[in-house]
Amino acid sequence: MSITAAAPQPDARAQRIPLSYNQQFLLAFDKGETDGAFGHRHTLVCGWRVTGAVDTDALRHALDDVVERHEVLRTAVTGDDEGGHQTVHPPAPAVLEVTDLPATDAASRDLRAEEFLGDLDAAPFPVRELPHLRAFLGRFDATDAVLVLATHHTSTDAWSLQILMRDLVAAYRARAAGGTGGPGEVVQYREFARYQQENAGNERIDRARAHWRERLDGAQITGIASDRPDRPDLPSDYGVHRFVFDAELSKQVVEFARAERCTPFMVLAAAYSVLLRRRTGSTDVVFPTFSSGRYEERFADTVGPFFNFVPIRVDTGDCTTLADVLDRSRAACVNAYRHEIPFARIAEDNPALLAPFADGDLAVVAFEVLQSAFPLDGEEETDGPRFTEIRRRTLSQRVSSAIPNGGLWAMDVLPGGELAGSLKFDHNRFDESTARDLVEQFRHLLAVLSSAPHTPLSHL
Repeated sequence: MSITAAAPQPDARAQRIPLSYNQQFLLAFDKGETDGAFGHRHTLVCGWRVTGAVDTDALRHALDDVVERHEVLRTAVTGDDEGGHQTVHPPAPAVLEVTDLPATDAASRDLRAEEFLGDLDAAPFPVRELPHLRAFLGRFDATDAVLVLATHHTSTDAWSLQILMRDLVAAYRARAAGGTGGPGEVVQYREFARYQQENAGNERIDRARAHWRERLDGAQITGIASDRPDRPDLPSDYGVHRFVFDAELSKQVVEFARAERCTPFMVLAAAYSVLLRRRTGSTDVVFPTFSSGRYEERFADTVGPFFNFVPIRVDTGDCTTLADVLDRSRAACVNAYRHEIPFARIAEDNPALLAPFADGDLAVVAFEVLQSAFPLDGEEETDGPRFTEIRRRTLSQRVSSAIPNGGLWAMDVLPGGELAGSLKFDHNRFDESTARDLVEQFRHLLAVLSSAPHTPLSHL
């Protein structure tokens, strides 16, 4: 028996794909196509050294496989009177550009590889161009190359970029072996957006919101006085100051964290809290950090802007030593992670928290420690090229990828144990010398904290 009558058409609203809280957060920093969250430099760019011959045809097909697998790479975000929505477009080929790099000695190649990555990090990537994925292969010779992936930040985060590379390698191997595709289906980002909307109010969320209302009562995110006031008529002009701390200090910090039963982030956050205290004169500081934002295991392999803004409040008013600040930092971090919810819900209940973003004389500098979700380094490979992420970067850039507002301080514990970092800042608001000075003050505080934690704060 067959049914010939036309089936009822689904209601248009039922087909509407809602935005996640993160996408709504990004819309709040929309300044058009050349600046802000949807600007052409709000990108994520990462590079890998490639050892072994690369089949460029297989790589092109693998890129297309990744675009088909992760629909967020071909999703447009639109603001409207109902809070906005997202639209998924059909798969389209990803750009792969192949460049021959000067064939120099091994040491010079490492430097040239970083320069190649930096040049692409500074390149514009219009948000309207789909898919939100580009690849660049720079070849020194037939068996030594650099592979760079670039995505628009409205479609990905740092964790997602690691997933994309993992899936790209799997798809490449399948294609190079004469097969098709790589990993199978995955939970899509649209499901995460629906999950957030459907679970906006439950007992766990309500408890966490109550915690944050109490925890952040009367608080504002701490802003750093800029060298020049904000000029809304000027587009942002972001650069980045990069640095690597010496091996002795890096080892000292990691071992100190272990001895104090802390994560390295807790130690670094304590030093950053003291830096903010010294810079602003405030003993009660609040700074934003980022989490992976993946609350459920089923989204572990999903690509999208999951990153979550997490406020860390460290009240040092009655602290007398650096060790006291570390205790406060550890407790603040544990409480923040334990009660993590979408930042939009926190901001909704604590509207004064974001006031410094509207103060033209202040800049909010977020502080984070990067995580490698799916490291390929050291992976055993019997056939095909080997991929090693370029994480040790020392070259600062006058022009870099941008962020929507303020500054971004990122630290990384490298595989060899070194502490590396970057401080992204707007040249319209800060001198590069200020960025260097902030890093040097931080390095000093970190050295004292990890070697003499009972140093009185008054002696600093």
